[in-house]
Amino acid sequence: METQETEIKKKPNRVLPIILGVILIGGIIFGIKEYIYFSKHVDTDDAQIDGDISPVVARVGGYVDSIMFEENTHVNKGQLLVKIDPRDYQVRLEQAQAAQKGASAGINVGQSQIFATAANSSSAKAEVASASARLDKVRKDYERYANLVKDGSVTRQQFDQAKADLEVAQANYNAARDQYKAAQEQVGTTRSQLKVTNTGVTARQADVDFAKLQLSYTDIKSPASGLAAKKNVQIGQLVQAGQTLFSVVNDNSLYITANFKETQLDKIKNGQKVDLEVNAYPDLNIQGTVYNFSPATGAKFSLLPPDNATGNFVKVVQRVPVKIKITGSKEDIAKLRPGMSVDVSVITKD
Repeated sequence: METQETEIKKKPNRVLPIILGVILIGGIIFGIKEYIYFSKHVDTDDAQIDGDISPVVARVGGYVDSIMFEENTHVNKGQLLVKIDPRDYQVRLEQAQAAQKGASAGINVGQSQIFATAANSSSAKAEVASASARLDKVRKDYERYANLVKDGSVTRQQFDQAKADLEVAQANYNAARDQYKAAQEQVGTTRSQLKVTNTGVTARQADVDFAKLQLSYTDIKSPASGLAAKKNVQIGQLVQAGQTLFSVVNDNSLYITANFKETQLDKIKNGQKVDLEVNAYPDLNIQGTVYNFSPATGAKFSLLPPDNATGNFVKVVQRVPVKIKITGSKEDIAKLRPGMSVDVSVITKD
């Protein structure tokens, strides 16, 4: 009996070596697979979905008259979404248009004045011609009397009369010439005044255009097609110029921002294919393509970037944002939302 028990105890236990062998072989296979995988892929889970988000800002102040959309619904580019009470801006437009009409009437008056002064100038010019002809005749008579008085053919009184007529004719000519010059200057002055009036009309037209522009801003339209979100406006609310009312997440603007370690970048190039796994939808069939690289690390763009020149230096591996374009069906991409976490795997070798 004792001999049988001793023989049983001496039998080797072969189960444990088999288990260890299986584990060792499994570990070797797993290690080989991981080595092959990571020799062809660069992975990171520090990635998220981003997109173009357009804030819609009120460009004029006023009371909200109506809201024509619901939050988290799709809107189209140019669609009227919010309307501000336009009455104040309509009154300003009417005032600007009235001022423009008054300035335009001033142009008509100025043109009439130009015609009148031009007619006066023509009349004064005719007077100058008439006075010049009269002066020429009187001068010739004076010259004849001057020759005749020497030999006594005319009396001294007649000569003095001719001389007086010459002086009068000369004075009339000078007066006519001065009047003509004044009339010409008046025409120039009237034309200058008309230019000033035209400038005033241009300024009034600019006021009208500005008033129309301000009135158009009371209709707040969607800047892009997408989902309206973060609604921050109610009917009857007084909004100020520059106040953000809501945002629109643009359609077809989604992309992935993957923050790779700086030690991984030497294997990543533009155009490489990317496998994507969205944490919210693990079974979603989407892929991507490496598009471009950030010009600086994420730390450099932070509010308080680290300054390694001060204090004790501790080396930290930095991360560089890489933009990845998304490809897939519209139905799958429509499920994505900016901010979702994504696992990214860049295929570095086919």
